[in-house]
Amino acid sequence: MPCRPSWRRKAAGFLLLLLGVLGLVLPILQGGLFLALGLFVLRDQYAWAHRGMGWARRRWPTATGKVEALEARLIAWFQRQGRRLRRLLPIG
Repeated sequence: MPCRPSWRRKAAGFLLLLLGVLGLVLPILQGGLFLALGLFVLRDQYAWAHRGMGWARRRWPTATGKVEALEARLIAWFQRQGRRLRRLLPIG
């Protein structure tokens, strides 16, 4: 499991986990959804979050697969845009 430290991902992940905990007691928030999203964001930051993704995969197998596929497509898109930008603006 690669660990890619990022304070932005950690902040977003913990915020989502907090919303998930609040959602477990407040009827207007989807607690399980926010917990799963928080684990998804933190899965590359902490081993416990990586293990927690197993829970989310068992709970929502189709949805987690779609979210992971979306993440892969977004990463590929940003990489293509970065290469395109580097071709247009040669630096150095």
